[in-house]
Amino acid sequence: MPKTLNPIRPAAPTRIQYQKRVDALIDEMADSLMYWLKAAYRANEPATVDLGHDALPLQNAFDKLRRRWLRRFDTLSEQLSEWFATSVENRVDRNMKADMRKAGFTVKFQQSPAMREAFEAVVAENVALIKSIGAQHLEGVQVALSQSVATGRDLASLTEHLTKRVGITKRRAALIARDQTNKATAMMVRTRALENGITKARWQHSAGGKTPRPEHVRASRDRLVFNLADGVDFENGEGTVWPGTAINCRCVAIPVIPGFD
Repeated sequence: MPKTLNPIRPAAPTRIQYQKRVDALIDEMADSLMYWLKAAYRANEPATVDLGHDALPLQNAFDKLRRRWLRRFDTLSEQLSEWFATSVENRVDRNMKADMRKAGFTVKFQQSPAMREAFEAVVAENVALIKSIGAQHLEGVQVALSQSVATGRDLASLTEHLTKRVGITKRRAALIARDQTNKATAMMVRTRALENGITKARWQHSAGGKTPRPEHVRASRDRLVFNLADGVDFENGEGTVWPGTAINCRCVAIPVIPGFD
C-alpha cells in the first residue's frame, strides 16, 4: 500500500470568519438601503400611498447608495481576500511541513514563485466573487424598486422584497465562503506537494454533502491514485478537477510519498 501524508482539510474557522465578515457587510448594506429608501419615499409621499407617483427621488437615492456600497465592497474584497489567502497558505504550510518531517523529509517552505502564483490566483478570484456579492444584491434591489414603481406597489411591498433579497444574498455568500475555502486549500496543497517532489495523490471522498457525485465516491472507493499535475477528468462535463475544486466538492487529496507508491 502506498505510503501517504495526511490529507489537509479546509479549515472551518477560516470559512466561518470569511462568511461572518461578508454577512456583516451585507447586513450593513441592507439596513442602509432600507433606511434611506424609506426616507426618500416618505419625503415625497403623496396623499395616497403609491410608489409610482414620482420615481425620480427614489431612483436618485438608490443611485447614490449603489455607488457607496459598490465602493465598500471593493475595499472589503481586497482586505478580506488577502487575509483569506494568507490564512489558507499558512495552515497548508504548517500542516504539510509537520507531516513531511514525520515522514523523514527535511523541508523549509518559502513563498516560491509557484506558491506566489497560487496565492495571487486565490486573491484575484475572491476579489471578483466578493465584489459580485454586492453588485448582484444591488442589481436585485434595482429590479425590485423598478417593479414597485411600475406596478404602483406600496412601501410595505418594497420592504418585503428588500428583506427577501438579503436572504438570497446571504445564501450565495455562504456558498462562496465554503467553496472558496475548499478550492484555495486544494490549490495550495497541490502546489506545495508538487514543488516538494510529490507528484501523485489518492482521491478521498468526504462522505459529506446531500448529493455526492457518484464518480467521486467511486474514485474514493477504488482508491484512485492520480497525477497532481494533471488532475482528473471524470467526463461529467466539469472538465479537469482536483479534490475540492469542483463546486460543492468536499473531497481531499492524500499525497503519496515518492518511492512508496
